[in-house]
Amino acid sequence: MGFKCGIVGLPNVGKSTLFNALTRTAAAQAANYPFCTIEPNTGEVAVPDSRLKKIAEVTKSKEIIPTRISFVDIAGLVRGASKGEGLGNQFLANIREVDAIVHVLRCFEDDDITHVEGRIDPVADAETVETELMLADLESLERRIVQIRKRATGKEKEALTILPMMEQALALLQDGKPVRMLLDGIAHEDLVILQGLNLLTSHPVLYVCNVSEAEAATGNEHTAAVEKMASAQGARTVIISAAIESEVAQLPDEDAKEFLDALGLEEPGLDKLIRAGYELLHLITYFTAGPKETRAWTIQKGTKAPGAAGVIHTDFERGFIRAQTIAYNDYVTLGGEVAAKEAGKARDEGKEYVVQDGDVMLFKFNT
Repeated sequence: MGFKCGIVGLPNVGKSTLFNALTRTAAAQAANYPFCTIEPNTGEVAVPDSRLKKIAEVTKSKEIIPTRISFVDIAGLVRGASKGEGLGNQFLANIREVDAIVHVLRCFEDDDITHVEGRIDPVADAETVETELMLADLESLERRIVQIRKRATGKEKEALTILPMMEQALALLQDGKPVRMLLDGIAHEDLVILQGLNLLTSHPVLYVCNVSEAEAATGNEHTAAVEKMASAQGARTVIISAAIESEVAQLPDEDAKEFLDALGLEEPGLDKLIRAGYELLHLITYFTAGPKETRAWTIQKGTKAPGAAGVIHTDFERGFIRAQTIAYNDYVTLGGEVAAKEAGKARDEGKEYVVQDGDVMLFKFNT
């Protein structure tokens, strides 16, 4: 479905190292100077989900196909980007194309790696990026709203529909706040309008604290400051050592587990990051299962059964009749489709059914 998380931040905070580890490639050059990433690199990664293996064991599937999410490594931003400083214009254009922002913050000390502003202060770094995005949004909205107000005065229907959301977004920006603060509890029709405005600060944000290897399990005073900032914004944080993740990405699974155990880590930080990015976009997973394959499918939370079917093929949505639905726990505990039917746990759901995370589904449709 093309869900994308853009990895952003100031230069030399570990974005490209993190991206390389995420995608298990060296597609993005990691170097100790600003703007080493010029064209955005995109990599698709599997979303870790232990339920897939358990369903496949029940169905004796020959293949397991996880759901996926894209990460885009975007060039580092510097102060003045909203006015075109550095690679500002390109950065802003690239970030408009993603669905959510993964904001990497430097939370480690290392004299060998320069900081573009000569100090280690992740909260200030976050504010620098946020300010540039808000300034770009403010300029864009102030320019566009003039014509919308004129058209609304003339009672043009589209302008009258769009203007209230533009006014709310503009008021927030003028108050020094990001547009994403409008997202909580917003009506669906207003959300569609807001997304249509294509504002940089309307994207949800996940803060990634990049720490040294020694602090990956515990964090430090910098990560504590970021967590406090994120909490005030209603945002989330993940603590990761990009250096560790880069090493883990090169190891076989068994060796990687031993390496992580030695560091006191239960799982790769990237697994936490991928899941957090998935949740940030309000995505859920449903499954299809059989002898040929067990497969995970990505949908937005709140999607109804026909829309979920359409992710597999548009014909499934167009000719939707019903969906046989079994909750994950019932499917695994009882031992599959036949046993679930016998126990009365397989339900036939219609067009208004809202798919739940973990549903195991079989669609019936007209061709």
